[in-house]
Amino acid sequence: MKRLREVLPCLVLALGLFTGCTTVGETGRKQIMLVTPEQETQMGLQAFAQIKTTEKISRDPVMNARLQRIGKRISVSVGRDLPGAQWEFVVFDAPQTLNAFALPGGKVGFYSGLINLAGPSDDEIAIVMGHEIAHVTSRHGGERQSQAMLAGLGGAALQIGARNSESRDLYLLAYSSVSALGILKYSRDHENEADTIGLRYAARAGYDPRAGVTFWRKMEAAKSGPSVPKFLSTHPPTAERIANLARLAPPLMPTYEQAKLQFAGGAAAPDSPKPATPAVKAPLTPRSTAPSNNPPSATAGAKSPVVARPVPASAPAAKPSTEKQELDRFLGR
Repeated sequence: MKRLREVLPCLVLALGLFTGCTTVGETGRKQIMLVTPEQETQMGLQAFAQIKTTEKISRDPVMNARLQRIGKRISVSVGRDLPGAQWEFVVFDAPQTLNAFALPGGKVGFYSGLINLAGPSDDEIAIVMGHEIAHVTSRHGGERQSQAMLAGLGGAALQIGARNSESRDLYLLAYSSVSALGILKYSRDHENEADTIGLRYAARAGYDPRAGVTFWRKMEAAKSGPSVPKFLSTHPPTAERIANLARLAPPLMPTYEQAKLQFAGGAAAPDSPKPATPAVKAPLTPRSTAPSNNPPSATAGAKSPVVARPVPASAPAAKPSTEKQELDRFLGR
């Protein structure tokens, strides 16, 4: 026990030296972080490349086009929350798999089973996509990794401190149990935070945030097997999650309605005429000078020199005759 008291101050000092603290931009929550964004991105890119070699990629053109369309809008909504993202949206051909994921670097994977479960609802797919990307923008993976690193460091220090203790195994068992449950709790907190942020991403992309409730009701109906006790689960219970999503959706409805109009208007904008371009005025100048080619009337005869002045505006039409005159002059005709 004396040995443990000697080691703990060193452990606290080590944690103070090596622990970084960051903030989740969308919620303001503080988090411990021992890995850099660059390290996370590198791991995400490597992992996605590996997944694409082991999982069957879907060639369904409709399903792929749908995911690309939704992904493009969600990526606009995410914006600067994921700087330097190399966005890629891939459908994996696995009809029995109800899963999706996002990795650092802007890599998103959806299994065809989950897309089929969502049915024709783009809103539900957008809710899931927003949730998965929110895990990345909130750096939950890096936070979990940092927690595991700290847990390993704490366990090592405890083992050193209890080296001569008859109760060493009991200490380690108790520490391992507390550490594991602590990390599980953080995981549930991550899921709730990703639900909150993911709904915002979907609403800002013009997708109905109320679709989170309908999607998770489908997931509940598709679930098989006994449920895991809450304190051992890495995800909040489905009923609790649905209630939370139902509470989060109404305040986001104005954002959704406005974004929906903006995205619809943006899609139509390229086909709209540009009134600033006075294209219809171009033919008016030749028409006004056309009478100068007709024999002037007696009353207008004195004004014919004035009418003739605008004629140079139609000079391009007279170019051939001018060039002919120059050619004749050159040939001495």
